[in-house]
Amino acid sequence: MINLTIRQMAGLLAEKSISVQELNGVFYDRCRAHNASTNALITLNDELNAAEILHAQQAIDVGNHWLAGIPLVHKDLFCTQGIKTTCGSNMLANFISPYNATVVDRLGQAGMVSLGKANMDEFAMGSSNEHSAFGPVGNPWDLTRVPGGSSGGSAAAVAARMVPVATGSDTGGSIRQPAALCGITGIKPSYGRVSRYGMVAFASSLDQAGVMAVSADDCALVLSAMSGHDPLDSTSAHASTWAWEKPQDTELKDLKVGVTRAWIDALEDPDIKQRTWQAIEQLQDQGAQIIDIELPHADLAVSAYYVLAPAECSSNLSRFDGVRFGHQAEGVNDLESLYRQSRTEGFGEEVKKRIMIGAWALSSGYYDAYYLQAQKVRRLISNDFKQAFAQVDVIACPVSPETAFEHGAKADGVSMYQADQFTLPASLAGLPCLSMPIGFSQGQNGRLPIGLQLVGRYFDEQTILSVADKYQQTTDHHLQLPEAFQ
Repeated sequence: MINLTIRQMAGLLAEKSISVQELNGVFYDRCRAHNASTNALITLNDELNAAEILHAQQAIDVGNHWLAGIPLVHKDLFCTQGIKTTCGSNMLANFISPYNATVVDRLGQAGMVSLGKANMDEFAMGSSNEHSAFGPVGNPWDLTRVPGGSSGGSAAAVAARMVPVATGSDTGGSIRQPAALCGITGIKPSYGRVSRYGMVAFASSLDQAGVMAVSADDCALVLSAMSGHDPLDSTSAHASTWAWEKPQDTELKDLKVGVTRAWIDALEDPDIKQRTWQAIEQLQDQGAQIIDIELPHADLAVSAYYVLAPAECSSNLSRFDGVRFGHQAEGVNDLESLYRQSRTEGFGEEVKKRIMIGAWALSSGYYDAYYLQAQKVRRLISNDFKQAFAQVDVIACPVSPETAFEHGAKADGVSMYQADQFTLPASLAGLPCLSMPIGFSQGQNGRLPIGLQLVGRYFDEQTILSVADKYQQTTDHHLQLPEAFQ
């Protein structure tokens, strides 16, 4: 059961070979059995939600939706009515939202059943899921290693088949990087494709909700249900409704794939370099034309991002002051002390560091020198992509410069930030991009997953998902399951 696709599960539910209660019971039991070892979930429902089970069964009985009855978990920054939404932080450790995020509502309306909330780096700030107030997440392929971040809990839950699908959020690579490190498929849609209403903000001009699942087809089915304009979100595009059309063949004839050769050649890990070229050759064997392209300003993405994102986070997180929102310190005698002590106790070290960097970048005397310059770099990177897409239909490049590293291996922030070097350019440009599994390393670190990133034109999720789906129809990397979780 745990190895079935969403379409296969939907088929069994439709023909009454299994009930919604039984299907969700299988995955609920796996969540209970494996959460102690992975720490993938912050909150697991005390029991299956009877109302959601009934709603899903009724939807199936009238033949309404492919997703009815399919279990999932939500990353713990999507507000969920009646269930804790912590953002992986002590600041919101006991927060129960009075409303649902639009993503939660839409997937609930489609009949999906939520089993709980996934662990994450605090307020989505991190690349390893070690910055959670509720403890680090273990990578199912090697529990001593990180799953990537900040959506590491979602990625680990899918990789261990605790659930077939999970929501995530991606600001600078937080869906793609953990998907690559955990050997699953993950997509960040175009900025504005999916509503951000009810998704606790990190960097508002970059955050985007997305999906993590075993296959591109599974991701696409869920993303279709999440997409569409939302009047409650001013950044939601009016033309954002989208329906997935699954390809009926495996040919990539006439497809032009751009390759950033300099990025691949600069990879220090020989396994990642080899697997990346092999995957590109596989696309070529399926009929794609490979074209060399350049993104001349992409090497500035890390510097620009780590000015822009902290600047926005310093503004967004100012609301958590112990008065309006969040943890409130006890035993203080004045308002300034209340602010200071509440934020000191509520925020973790990584969040504090980014707030300080952001406040500094926005301060008088530094705004023009740093924040404004970073915005100009962002425009240059966006223009580079526009020029590249005048020649190609999709861009193929690495996701991460390394496979999953051991917990505690990156104590300094700079080396951790460099892990995002391949994912940040597309994020700054607001483009759709995904990570798909392309094989495994065979070196001294053991068998660890490797991913390939596909970047598409703005609002062209169909193409990158189609390429990934056709690739996955001819390979089985995405179907591999960690031995300890089989």
